[in-house]
Amino acid sequence: MDIAAYLNVGTTNGHKRVVDEDAQTLRDRIAGTRASLAPGPVNVGYDSVDASLDLGYEHWRLRFGYKLRDDLGTGAGISAALDPVGKEKSERINTDLSWVNHKLAQDWGAGAAVSFMQYKQRIPVDLRLYPAGSVFPTGAFPDGMIGHPDTSERQFRVSSFATYSGLESHTLRVGVGYDDLDLYETRTIKNYVFDATGTPVPAGPVADYSVIQPFMLPHSRQVTYLYAQDQWRLARDWELTLGTRYDHFSDFGGTTNPRVALVWDAALDVTAKLIYGRAFRAPSFSELYSINNPVQRGNPVLKPERVDTVEAAVTWQANDELTTKLSVFRYEMKDIIRPIPNAAPAMGTTFNNMGRQHGTGLEIEAEWQVSRHLQLIGNYSHQRSVDETTGRDPGFAPRNQAYLRASWAIAYGWQLNPQLTWVANRARSAGDPRPPVADYKTFDLTLRTARPVGRWEFAASVRNLFNADVREPSAPGTIPNDLPMVPRAFYLQASMQM
Repeated sequence: MDIAAYLNVGTTNGHKRVVDEDAQTLRDRIAGTRASLAPGPVNVGYDSVDASLDLGYEHWRLRFGYKLRDDLGTGAGISAALDPVGKEKSERINTDLSWVNHKLAQDWGAGAAVSFMQYKQRIPVDLRLYPAGSVFPTGAFPDGMIGHPDTSERQFRVSSFATYSGLESHTLRVGVGYDDLDLYETRTIKNYVFDATGTPVPAGPVADYSVIQPFMLPHSRQVTYLYAQDQWRLARDWELTLGTRYDHFSDFGGTTNPRVALVWDAALDVTAKLIYGRAFRAPSFSELYSINNPVQRGNPVLKPERVDTVEAAVTWQANDELTTKLSVFRYEMKDIIRPIPNAAPAMGTTFNNMGRQHGTGLEIEAEWQVSRHLQLIGNYSHQRSVDETTGRDPGFAPRNQAYLRASWAIAYGWQLNPQLTWVANRARSAGDPRPPVADYKTFDLTLRTARPVGRWEFAASVRNLFNADVREPSAPGTIPNDLPMVPRAFYLQASMQM
């Protein structure tokens, strides 16, 4: 029997980068109040437990997993208004049993799996959507606008597959599966209700509104799917893979997604690939069914997002020391699920399938063993996307990014790993008048033992060595100066082989 186990227990206060202005700052300017807690630090600390046990015996594998996140801060706030008090907690327990036999009979293989997952989200400390002193047209919240959801979910999955290689130059694979996803419990704790226009109205002390005005009712979803694939060796140097998968969701219907991949071994040191694939993203329970939510509300008639992608790639093993890869792609997205602002005076947004988007890009990678003591790994990527509704860049994603990392054996038993990262050209979404998000460069440096010292291994690193002001783009009307990321940080690690 093969046995593997893992346990990680940790805690962090998180970084304390300051947010200069938040969503409440903007509300204060309109209402003439001073409720915002900005400037103030983000709340990103948490406690964590991760554990797993993996057992294998012949064709069988049994796995158990546990994940806990406790005292989890809300970052810049659930509503992009700073909340230094609110905490979240989530707990996930999963187990799965699988059986795989690739030599079940001549030319035949088969496998099956069954899994179960239990997920619970609890809020041990009330979340403040907006801070004390917030004022809305419907009234004031002297203790802050408080509200949070509790949810419990079960997922049961079963699947099986079979392979057949009895046809010359073909390897066939077919599979079926069934998922039962059950959001069986929801609770709503808050100090407000909604009026007929969808605007929150102060309602006194914090209370359980799970029956009177829940944020979401329990829902379940059943998914059945089947797929087929043929891996066909057309000639000695050519291989074609054809596949398709059909999924049927009980709450919004079916979707079919094909995939085609052509691989050519053009030479001993050159491989070329041409790939087409279609994928989808099913709308989540909250995107479909969330109600009475001041931040985001669901839409029960949503369709899944769909993306079609074509990619061409070439890998060249120039010599024993240098490998390069170039890939280019084009994608088209349809029925994009987006939060759309509600009509005044209602707050928040409602999810809708809005518009289409397409884009093109390329990526270049290289790995070079310069000498016995030095290796360089680099990557550059460029992409350009267009929102077909506005004709503009949809924003958020960088057009250009690159990194360069070295592994340098500087002395016997020691290795130095510098890494330079560059992110540039992040546009704003249509209608956002702010200037583009600032580019940034970060430099990380790690010194580690290249081989154990007795039973011990050591590492010391500093990330963002020059303390660059790194910010991730925020949505309009939330964090005006964008969300600050981790500043310069130092890490020390020691590990012992038992």
